[in-house]
Amino acid sequence: MRVRVGHHHNPYRYLLADDELDALLLDLGLRRAASIWAGHEAAAESASRGVYGRPCMAFVLMDPTAETWVPDERAVMAVVVVGDEGARFLPNAAAKAAGHRRLGRNYGEAVLVDTHLCGTGHFRHGHSAEVRGLIVGSSAQTTDQDLFEAGALATDFVDAITERHHIWQVKTGPGDWLNSEDVPGEEQRALVSWFLG
Repeated sequence: MRVRVGHHHNPYRYLLADDELDALLLDLGLRRAASIWAGHEAAAESASRGVYGRPCMAFVLMDPTAETWVPDERAVMAVVVVGDEGARFLPNAAAKAAGHRRLGRNYGEAVLVDTHLCGTGHFRHGHSAEVRGLIVGSSAQTTDQDLFEAGALATDFVDAITERHHIWQVKTGPGDWLNSEDVPGEEQRALVSWFLG
């Protein structure tokens, strides 16, 4: 199955250049593609999560480093589209991820239990996944299958960033800031610029 990826922005430039982030997303997308294909082709009696209804999926990863006041459209970090029809499900995956970010919990809980939290235009289905602060929405399968695949992608992404961070720390040695110059970032300097300026 074809896998397409893209990032809206890269909060991990100290670890990965933009093309390296895309390569990581592609690798993780290929893993999900293998899982989706296996689920789609599985025999009903051997499919632990049920047979996947479509050979495609869409994933939206929210930026776990984005401040809470950043609008959702700017907080989207990346997308992964699996299969020829996957892109059609991107708005659904985005709605789940943005809903999760807004509510601070799995969007499926709101849809299934707390419908008063979902207003006009919100998506009617869940779930979304959060792994150690990384929110991922996915769509194209049943809600439980979407949850499983979103959780797996989030876990793989967090593990990959953690591994690269440890390698970076060993390579750069001690310091205080996550950049090659070991100086505060622009946002961190701005926090106290009124006093220091």
